[in-house]
Amino acid sequence: MIKGLAITPPVLGRISIGRVIEKNGKRLPEKDDQFTVTTQVQAKDGWLAHPLDEQLRKDAPNGKLRSIPVRMLFNDPDLNLRAAYTLFDRTKGRPLCVGDGETCRRLQNGGVDTLPCPSPDACEVGRGACKPFGRLNVRLPGDDDLGSFIFRTTGFNSIRALAARLSYFSAVSGNRLAYLPMELRLRGKSTTMSHRAPIYYVDLTLREGMTLADAVAQAKQLEAQQQQAGICQDALDAAARVGFGNGFSEESVEDTPALVEEFFAEDTDTPVEEASTPTPTGGLKGKLGQKANGQAAPVMGAA
Repeated sequence: MIKGLAITPPVLGRISIGRVIEKNGKRLPEKDDQFTVTTQVQAKDGWLAHPLDEQLRKDAPNGKLRSIPVRMLFNDPDLNLRAAYTLFDRTKGRPLCVGDGETCRRLQNGGVDTLPCPSPDACEVGRGACKPFGRLNVRLPGDDDLGSFIFRTTGFNSIRALAARLSYFSAVSGNRLAYLPMELRLRGKSTTMSHRAPIYYVDLTLREGMTLADAVAQAKQLEAQQQQAGICQDALDAAARVGFGNGFSEESVEDTPALVEEFFAEDTDTPVEEASTPTPTGGLKGKLGQKANGQAAPVMGAA
């Protein structure tokens, strides 16, 4: 295995609840109120839709894809969802620092140093640019048992909900996350900062209409079937743990410019997957500045 190269789950496509649009000569992230399943191919007008997107959308009310049936790849919650404070170099599109709020690994002086991580608000290096960055790999209906679709987010609501659900479902199922029938679900909420307009985040639940007892019973049955067939889930988790720990960053040099554009764009204070409406130029800071100068701030409408 090449040292320094993170070995990550094979990715067949992306799951998003936002997109990047061109406005006034700039490419900016824009919210959406539904999921989109795409390939890894990006054209001039955005990411190309995956065939599964159309299949899933057929059964969705009003064609709005707001829930997706999924299974986890791993039993370990931290392997399914990897979240860390992340600082990208916006000009070069590469990660500079990755931390967990206690320690961080930072590229500097031609190498990688391990340093204290005080979190973005208290960090002189990352203040204003460092964000929580989560990556969730899931299996969608299909014939590739080890392939995955990735959902990326810089939103606290999504990261917190997903982390809690994975931890809780792992506990109540007896560490059988990979066998539980689950679904990603889009939820809405409003806050003072969103001017009471809805913002959207991603949650993880059991399949609709299924009780916890039924889901756990099904998971135990599937686990027994796979063990009888010689499939070792524990070995898969162990291999993934080694692969993730083998490199500084999961993203390749080819992927990072698009990620910076979508999730770490300048002049954007609200993550694309949690915005209630497209954020006006200057974001929340700009609106507060306009108010301080006696100017009327733009009114945000409902999503």
